Amino acid sequence: MADRVRIFDTTLRDGEQSPGNTMNTPEKLRVARQLEALGVDIIEAGFPIASEGDFDAVRQIAETIKESEIAGLARANNEDIDRAWEAIKAARMPRIHTFISTSDIHLKHQFRKSRDEVLEIAVNAVKRAKQYTTNVEFSAMDATRSDRDYLCRMFTEVIDAGAVTVNVPDTVGYAVPEEFGKLINYIVTNVPNISQAVISVHCHNDLGLAVANSIAAIRNGARQVECTINGIGERAGNASLEEIAMILRTRKDVFAVDTRINTEKIHFTSKLITAITGVSVQPNKAIVGANAFAHESGIHQDGLLKAKLTYEIMTPESVGIPKSSLVLGKHSGRHAFRERIAEMGYTLGDKEINLAFKRFKALSDVKKDVYNEDIEMIIMDEIYKVPERYKLVYLNVSCGNTTVPTATVKLDIDGAVVQDVGVGVGPVDATYKVIKRLAKTNSKLLKFSVNSITRDMDAQGEVFVKLEENGYTVIGKGADTDIIVASANAYVNALNKLEYMKQNKSEDV
Repeated sequence: MADRVRIFDTTLRDGEQSPGNTMNTPEKLRVARQLEALGVDIIEAGFPIASEGDFDAVRQIAETIKESEIAGLARANNEDIDRAWEAIKAARMPRIHTFISTSDIHLKHQFRKSRDEVLEIAVNAVKRAKQYTTNVEFSAMDATRSDRDYLCRMFTEVIDAGAVTVNVPDTVGYAVPEEFGKLINYIVTNVPNISQAVISVHCHNDLGLAVANSIAAIRNGARQVECTINGIGERAGNASLEEIAMILRTRKDVFAVDTRINTEKIHFTSKLITAITGVSVQPNKAIVGANAFAHESGIHQDGLLKAKLTYEIMTPESVGIPKSSLVLGKHSGRHAFRERIAEMGYTLGDKEINLAFKRFKALSDVKKDVYNEDIEMIIMDEIYKVPERYKLVYLNVSCGNTTVPTATVKLDIDGAVVQDVGVGVGPVDATYKVIKRLAKTNSKLLKFSVNSITRDMDAQGEVFVKLEENGYTVIGKGADTDIIVASANAYVNALNKLEYMKQNKSEDV
């Protein structure tokens, strides 16, 4: 395709550094592989100078990924740039992404430097990066609140210094589409050497306009969009990759450009990010929300039965939601289960299939219908899990409006079964107090959330907990038709992750 928009995914950098989205190195590698399969052009793997853990994750991603460029972020100074190169130099297609602010607001209050001083710093940073690779990107942080002529002067000089991509960030989500489009057009018109670089945009969603601003930029000449899966990121998040890709794909009558994204892998990628971070997507989220392709209105259902085009502008299959409406239950066999997993985009070996199928059969005995969301949770619990020092053996809870909530818990700890009983202000509180006492943990519960995975009265409950201990923060996940059991599983899962981190001295899970 001669004219296409390059997708620069920053889920592992901007998305990961926002509260609640922290990932460990194995999780980052899993995400990077999925982004590569998705067709992302550039993966911003992290901020190597930030920590040893981030450096190691970027390095491993650079050594692993072959089909996508790997970018490392660096502030406009030698130490950051040198460190970024050390992390990405093994990549097949490495990119150094360096940045500095250009708005007078930032220069006056944060940097306390003049425009000329910052311009010199930026040019020197690009030259430094250029010594390592020809693939250098420069970002003018807070570009949308910068003086336009100064911004154009900055871009002109960094391109002369060797930048092949110049990024226009709406760092605080301040712009509206019309003015952002005009800014991109102004840059195209007033940067004399702009033809030597790709114009990129990085839009934040503080006013809910990140995707709209990105689209306005594309219409005015931008050919790279920086975005994240599910729109995660600092504050209100970033432009959503899935929305950008599907807008350009669906409205080809308006946009004469497309992306390299394999849209059929969008749904699985979104689910993977949710499973790893524990941050759920709102049901009415465009493209990947649970209700994005759900129709309850009788009028809508009637129209869909006659012609899907009446109420669906894109098909569920186009974003990776399986076409089949076959519902799996306790009478389903291994062959049907394997086929459904393949339809959902998973590739599992025989041993992994057997583990997941055993859990599926147990679930189908207590749940009338088993949906794709149930199967995804089974796979995430059974296949992608840390070693289990703690195992929940037995749980019995009594509670009610005239009963003191009481929990009896048996845990298997390193092969030895221990038991205790305790009370709490509610059944979950009682359960957690007993588990905490048995595990002898000093961890602090920071967050507890419950979701229904599917829509029936017998739906599985999905519980996420966040624990903190000695500077380590983990997210535990559990699912069961009994919400108290799901809560216990989530807590035990988090304790196992804490133990794993202590043993491996990783920074986050």
